[in-house]
Amino acid sequence: QMQLAESGGGSVRPGESLRLSCAASGVTLDYYAITWFRQAPGKEREAVSCISASERRIDYVDSVKGRFTISRDNAKNTVYLQMNSLRLEDTAVYYCAATTESELCEISDSRAFRFLEVWGQGTLVTVSS
Repeated sequence: QMQLAESGGGSVRPGESLRLSCAASGVTLDYYAITWFRQAPGKEREAVSCISASERRIDYVDSVKGRFTISRDNAKNTVYLQMNSLRLEDTAVYYCAATTESELCEISDSRAFRFLEVWGQGTLVTVSS
């Protein structure tokens, strides 16, 4: 069955960059839309970015626009989240989630999240000075 594994987290200083990876096993990601979420200690989970299978739909939460870039490499069965200009408030566990609703990419409407079928275990990003 499909599994997702996040990697690339770590500890960085403000202004530095990280690239997170979401690698799928068991299936190809070609027909899946992917959403990145994050959850900081004591805070609610929030959607950060998403990308549809066709890449026709891409979105970002306002707080990361201009700093984060989502992309996918289907040949590598991987979706990436490039995070530049990291801030203290970006500290969180980052998760990726997949849906076979291949064009579903929704950040603001939580009703869409019920379609996300598979989640990874998360990777920790710590931004501190």
